[in-house]
Amino acid sequence: LREPGLNLRVIQLFRDPRAVHNSRLKAKQALLRESIQVLRSRQRAEPRGPPRQHLLLPPPLLGGARPPPGPQHRAEHFLGGALEVICQGWLGDLLLARRAPAWLRRRYTQLRYEDLVREPRAQLRRLLRFAGLPVPPAMEAFVVNMTRGADYSSERPFLISARDAREAIHAWRERLSRQQVRQVEAACGEAMSLLAY
Repeated sequence: LREPGLNLRVIQLFRDPRAVHNSRLKAKQALLRESIQVLRSRQRAEPRGPPRQHLLLPPPLLGGARPPPGPQHRAEHFLGGALEVICQGWLGDLLLARRAPAWLRRRYTQLRYEDLVREPRAQLRRLLRFAGLPVPPAMEAFVVNMTRGADYSSERPFLISARDAREAIHAWRERLSRQQVRQVEAACGEAMSLLAY
């Protein structure tokens, strides 16, 4: 970041953890291996000593015990644990950005997915202005098309196509149980508060 020849800028994208959890549950089999890798990275990073309580992952899973029977339960437990690790990472990033010196804060900005979906043109302009780049009309049209398409498909989470992304913002409200929402909010509450979710 201090290398003057690079003029590096960092844009960090965030999304409501409840929506992230909903998306990850829909694609649970595709994300199972990634979730296990995320959990292993946390185990390597945690200091030795008494295990911490993990809100989205039952403690026995971290101690080497087997997850509940059935691939469905196994995948959901690993996905929940991975989301908790992701939220902890976000919290660390957010706190670091707040405590950073002014020269670093000028090179870092955040973008919430929901803001991009609600105001695609304004957010694109803000990001390109931050990066010191012009706003080509074709790029503006592309962003609007990708976020305001006629379709919405929640069944194919990795399909990249023009769709009405506004539908995705609150899809978690219809799909997650109250218990799932409470667990995500408990595990990710600090980061959610800093991001105004």
